[in-house]
Amino acid sequence: MTTYILAGGCFWCLDAVYRRIKGVTEVVSGYIGGHVPNPTYDQVCTETTGHAEAVQVTFDESVIPGRTILDIFFTIHDPTTLDQQGADVGTQYRSALFYRDTDQETVFREAVARAEALWDNPIVTEIVEADHFYPAEDTHQDYFNNNPDAGYCSVVIVPKIIKARQKFADWYIQS
Repeated sequence: MTTYILAGGCFWCLDAVYRRIKGVTEVVSGYIGGHVPNPTYDQVCTETTGHAEAVQVTFDESVIPGRTILDIFFTIHDPTTLDQQGADVGTQYRSALFYRDTDQETVFREAVARAEALWDNPIVTEIVEADHFYPAEDTHQDYFNNNPDAGYCSVVIVPKIIKARQKFADWYIQS
């Protein structure tokens, strides 16, 4: 199993998409990249902890290549906007890849290079060595499936799921 830590705006969006991808065995929403131990969602939203909302995606590379996991990441969020995804603004919404070793760092840099062809503006995704990943509160885990009627889900998350399903149909779990 391989685990990537990805930050691309609100973690609810990434969580919802990756839970629908073949070969993904676990998705955990959480916080990384800050200086406060065990931050809460409310603390992270103040932009004083330095943390990004992120997901820890564990997947089986015999089922889905890591390259595809990263290509999905660069498709479902805008990696060209600094500290913002749509109406979500703040450093906790930054685009970042957190690597655990030099091999992951190399793979992440290659993914950024591939993604540059998809976007008109320069990619601002940070590539940073992973420090401690703190799982978010239970209410943020599998948020979309647990709150399908929430406005944010229908307005923001559903279009990302549709985009992923269209572009990565072969990797999408049929429901």
